[in-house]
Amino acid sequence: MPVKHPKIAVLLAAYNGMQWIEEQLASILDQSGVDVTVYISVDLSDDGTEAWCEAFAALDCRVILLPPAGRFGGAARNFFRLIRDVDPHGYDAVAFADQDDIWQPDKLLRATQQIASRGVDAYSSNVTAFWPDGKTVLLDKSQPQVAWDFLFEAAGPGCTYVFSPALAGSLRQQVVCDWESLQQVTLHDWYSYAFARSHGFEWFIDSHSSMLYRQHENNQVGANTGLASLFQRYVTIHEGWWFKQVRTIAQLVGVGNAPFVRSWLKLRRRDLLLLSVRGGQCRRRFRDKVLFFFVCCLTAVIGTKS
Repeated sequence: MPVKHPKIAVLLAAYNGMQWIEEQLASILDQSGVDVTVYISVDLSDDGTEAWCEAFAALDCRVILLPPAGRFGGAARNFFRLIRDVDPHGYDAVAFADQDDIWQPDKLLRATQQIASRGVDAYSSNVTAFWPDGKTVLLDKSQPQVAWDFLFEAAGPGCTYVFSPALAGSLRQQVVCDWESLQQVTLHDWYSYAFARSHGFEWFIDSHSSMLYRQHENNQVGANTGLASLFQRYVTIHEGWWFKQVRTIAQLVGVGNAPFVRSWLKLRRRDLLLLSVRGGQCRRRFRDKVLFFFVCCLTAVIGTKS
């Protein structure tokens, strides 16, 4: 049964966020039907983000600023620090938050209700991307999950993720255990989804849009819309980053010896050609299954830069 007034730990990673963090934090603290505690970890910034967060935390007991921990150099390392250093014990759920979005008032309540009613361990959702000129686009990530999608994509933007205490605790233990190796992982949301799925935790992706997903020039990933974003993603594949991440995550979550994974993990030409015809098991969206086929074939033929 759903908890009547769930207590939720929100893990917020910040870096040079003065332009947006106040609006985002307000949307988190104004969540309806839940009690939130926001834990903020600030990557070494030069725009006053840490001082602002420290002052805010001194005025509102619902906000806790973690001690400085040097430079992370990317959101993933900052989130892994939050997972490691925030004890989920005593909370009914744990959620990720970016510094620059705007949450719908019922985002966390809906997530916890869905987790309880569906008997799952994790929740993510669609989002509505928005730009400074007023343009908005619904980003649909809610296609049915397939056997191995977690090795090749996340479950949508990590800022929609909400975990049960069991999953949050298990994830934390693994992050502590694999801390050094995890520094090779570029996307915390991809890894978290892969960890959950590979360890038998059930995940629900909601077709409901739970938040406004701000798009700006400093987005680390951003919305996958249009030809420009498609081209940029191909560049990362051609440069070898994507396949390296696939291999790293597969090994970290312990599925490197699974027969399906072992058949292509070395990523040789014949491995990629074999993998190309298995897109139905590797990506959720039909368009992405088709692109997966061509990317694998093209990489098998021309290789990567590294």
